[in-house]
Amino acid sequence: MAKKDTVNKEVAEDKKNGEGFKLIEFATETKEELAKVVWPSRQQVLSESVAVILMVTLVATVIYLVDNFFVWGAGKLF
Repeated sequence: MAKKDTVNKEVAEDKKNGEGFKLIEFATETKEELAKVVWPSRQQVLSESVAVILMVTLVATVIYLVDNFFVWGAGKLF
């Protein structure tokens, strides 16, 4: 509870001092951070997307086959 009180006091002090959410400062800092991002190339995005789609298809197929196997087994057992 003490930590929450400390946070509330800090927020109250910021509001007294006129410090709060500053949209322009936020936008500027966001732009600076986005400039630091190393964006992947088109080829890298394409190849990784294909890999993800193939893996999802493979896993879905395996789950489908295992499910059908258990349905078949339950049909033979019961």
